[in-house]
Amino acid sequence: MKSILDIYKIGIGPSSSHTMGPQKAAQIFNERHPEASSFEVTLYGSLAATGKGHMTDWAILNALQAPTEIEWRPDVILPFHPNGMLFRAFDEMKNELDSWTVFSIGGGNLAEEGSENESADIYPMSHLTDILDWCEMRGRTYWEYVYEYENQREVENYMMEVWQVMKEAVERGLQAEGVLPGPLNLSRKAAMYHIKASGYTHTLKNRGLVYSYALAVSEENASGGRIVTAPTCGSCGVMPAVLYHLSRSYEFTDQRIIKALVTAALIGNIVRTNASISGAEVGCQGEVGVACAMAAAAANQLFGGSPAQIEYAAEMALEHHLGMTCDPVCGLVQIPCIERNAYAAARALDSNIYATFTDGRHRVSFDKVVETMKQTGKDLPSLYKETSQGGLARGYSQML
Repeated sequence: MKSILDIYKIGIGPSSSHTMGPQKAAQIFNERHPEASSFEVTLYGSLAATGKGHMTDWAILNALQAPTEIEWRPDVILPFHPNGMLFRAFDEMKNELDSWTVFSIGGGNLAEEGSENESADIYPMSHLTDILDWCEMRGRTYWEYVYEYENQREVENYMMEVWQVMKEAVERGLQAEGVLPGPLNLSRKAAMYHIKASGYTHTLKNRGLVYSYALAVSEENASGGRIVTAPTCGSCGVMPAVLYHLSRSYEFTDQRIIKALVTAALIGNIVRTNASISGAEVGCQGEVGVACAMAAAAANQLFGGSPAQIEYAAEMALEHHLGMTCDPVCGLVQIPCIERNAYAAARALDSNIYATFTDGRHRVSFDKVVETMKQTGKDLPSLYKETSQGGLARGYSQML
């Protein structure tokens, strides 16, 4: 299993797989061929189906420093992954200098067929059941497991930066008003929810505040703002909402928040290793579902949960997102994505509470749910995996 650091990427929305990944690929190809007079880029499958709504073309054109033609091929899905890209570089005589096929596999990560595991594994275990046994045998917790194999100072410094960007995204989003980009003319709601929540007391106030924080970050993402993938752009509102709310309500220190971020990243890393966090590959269960599991684990750790209780909180949070489709209306990361972030943040807190009332023992392991999620993703028709051709998105493609 690779480093947990790649789970959190600081960048610009609205999509880690459709914006951040393609932009990174274009930058790499541009650096390889500074002599090129022109480029051609072919986008396949999900990238082509919803790329315009996700600003894929904008991301690529801003990275390539020569005239570029983009071809959209939603009807062609390459075998390795639905998010395929073919880059071609040409000289002044239109002679091809080079070509490169690469895939955006979720969370802003890239892979080439047959070489997706180029970086070395640094963890000897990649299943939560095994890591849980390790923790219980030694009386330690998940963040201590991470520090056995990664540089503690490096991880802590990066997590502090991640936490700062998350907080800034919440606070910007709470102040912003107006309409989000795109043909849906969707109004921002975070500021209104925050104001309304402040008028309630106790439970309703807390729930309303959590909603507002998740909406704030998700709306920032939808407008191309600076956010953190957790584990993706489309699910970036869940973790900040939960952690921001708990830090303000219970005055948890930054050091405790950082440890919670480390544990959450471990959860996301396990899913990425054994299944997928790409909506184009497994549907929204791999994005919002995994974000909910990460946030539930983080919350449970903050409240003193045992490794078994943390595992149970993560398991419940992911289990109850199984089968969730990725069907963004008009290919925009807005409907139903933004609301799903708010609901998932609340569900993460509920999973934490439920697990806290138990001793952590339960029948279905987190690893089993991850395995089931992977198979469910394979069984989902492509209509429901970020193509905007089915589900809630059906009938809206003509608006783009």
